[in-house]
Amino acid sequence: MAKDIFRIAVIGAGETGTPLLTQLLDASFVEILGVADLDAEAPGMRLARERGVATTTDFMDLARFGEAVDVLIDVTGVPKVREALRQHMQDSGNTHTLIVHEMLVQLMLSLLSGRLVQVKHEVEEY
Repeated sequence: MAKDIFRIAVIGAGETGTPLLTQLLDASFVEILGVADLDAEAPGMRLARERGVATTTDFMDLARFGEAVDVLIDVTGVPKVREALRQHMQDSGNTHTLIVHEMLVQLMLSLLSGRLVQVKHEVEEY
């Protein structure tokens, strides 16, 4: 079934999340429901607040939106975050929300720029 709007939440608002968030915010067919990062002053967190998007330092707040989220994008690069998200989806019975991680984001950003984009993760733990 084709969608007319994608409801998205982004976890990770640093060097990888911010360029993606910029693209998403500029897309008329995307609604950003929230952005999470441990650093409330990360560039993407500031950008989200400037654009009126909810922010949180607890990524599970975004998972708790449940099926209101079509795509939950995890660009933290932290396996434990992805595992916690998957477990939450399973425990809550959410079969709607798609979890996208940093490798697919790298592909999307690379396609948009016409060259391979490297993603960086300085912090190993969320």
